[in-house]
Amino acid sequence: MATETQVQIYGNYINGEWVTASSQEPIASINPANTKEVVGYLQNSTSDDLNRAVAAAKEAQPAWRKLSGAVRGEYLYKIASEMEKRLDEIAATMTREMGKTFGEAKGETLRGINILRYYAGEGMRKVGDVIPSSDSEALMFTTRVPLGVVGVITPWNFPVAIPIWKMAPALIYGNSIVFKPASETGVTAAKIVECMDAAGLPAGVVNLVCGSGSVIGQGIAEHPSINGVTFTGSNTVGKQIGQTCLARGAKYQLEMGGKNPVIVANDADLDQAVEATISGGLRSTGQKCTATSRVIVQSGIYDAFKEKLIEKVEALKVGDGLQGETWMGPCANANQLKTVLSYIEKGIAEGATLIAGGGKPDAEDLASGYYVQPTVFEDVTGSMSIAQEEIFGPVLALMKVETLEEALEIANDVEYGLSASIFTKNIGNMLAFIQDMDAGLVRINAESAGVELQAPFGGMKQSSSHSREQGQAAIEFFTAIKTVFVKP
Repeated sequence: MATETQVQIYGNYINGEWVTASSQEPIASINPANTKEVVGYLQNSTSDDLNRAVAAAKEAQPAWRKLSGAVRGEYLYKIASEMEKRLDEIAATMTREMGKTFGEAKGETLRGINILRYYAGEGMRKVGDVIPSSDSEALMFTTRVPLGVVGVITPWNFPVAIPIWKMAPALIYGNSIVFKPASETGVTAAKIVECMDAAGLPAGVVNLVCGSGSVIGQGIAEHPSINGVTFTGSNTVGKQIGQTCLARGAKYQLEMGGKNPVIVANDADLDQAVEATISGGLRSTGQKCTATSRVIVQSGIYDAFKEKLIEKVEALKVGDGLQGETWMGPCANANQLKTVLSYIEKGIAEGATLIAGGGKPDAEDLASGYYVQPTVFEDVTGSMSIAQEEIFGPVLALMKVETLEEALEIANDVEYGLSASIFTKNIGNMLAFIQDMDAGLVRINAESAGVELQAPFGGMKQSSSHSREQGQAAIEFFTAIKTVFVKP
């Protein structure tokens, strides 16, 4: 599959073969915990490479579509088994490529395995309904058909779970795939595709093409033979992809940013709320679209909550995710570190009070990584940048309120609507939150970052294109309904 040098060079996977790109120097995947280490080299592909991948997917799709759902499901079961054999290897690669702790990476890989098995079972579930016809001699029913070739464009923050929660339903419903991962986690992507190859997936059904977003990502959006594009990433890029797909009539699905609040009511279990705020906001270095960013606390328990929060935040161990004692790893890349530090500077400049963290750690052994301290602000107002804009880093903004109504007003006063949570024992508070919170995922007495594979996932407002991923809702994007009328 690759040329063995001091560091492995990973090829594209096109039509069942590992191949090098037509030109250009390969892209280095750098370990964010130690920027002197190259994890692997990836192809810096051109539009010619993308065209070959699309042609392979287009040729393979009709035969794949004609297989029964049960047979397609068997392939997904086999891929899951191959990934299970390589669980630690895939997880360690993920940690080395994007920095999250090994425990988190292993949990994410297990989640990817479970997603494959969930969708393998979808191959035996119904795909239509019988509908009464006005003609008593006729039979009328619906069925579902695949889109055809699907482009899958994924980010670096969940390099196993997000590609798989897109590819597994695309495959089970009969589509073929052209997969473009983020360059930061291209080695992890290659290891997933190695498992697909080992499972005997027919040539051309899944094709991996690495390269820049401007060439390969935009090329997928523009390609006339790609029938649908599913994307997770930034709002700026997502909107560009959506506009490109709309212009040529292709189906598209966008999952983008979040500015997710947690509301802590006066009657909350403080220990539970603090633990969930830290886990939801700071695990994976805050690099989750569902991460807690704004912490809206009622005044009656504000001081007690803040004291407990700061004590625990300051005790968190920052370091290399492969070291067992590490609780929080580095930012995934230099640009992300720069962004997080710039927002901390904005918070200070706009009048928020820094009460924990606020910069890079002093430890010498962290000097060669993209590390930042877990950071907490208070005296944050709704108009500040750190209260309005997605930071995608370990920064919490504390906001004190008097009433639940005020808390909900602040929680909704952003352009995003992905996830939100509340901590309360009052059933009235719970019902008001469920009713009035403008978010696609609302959680009661649980962190904002929890997503279960069998449930629909997606956002409101500027967080998505209003479609849903995961669970049985995935069939809505990856298929089209066909209505059938039969008369003797």
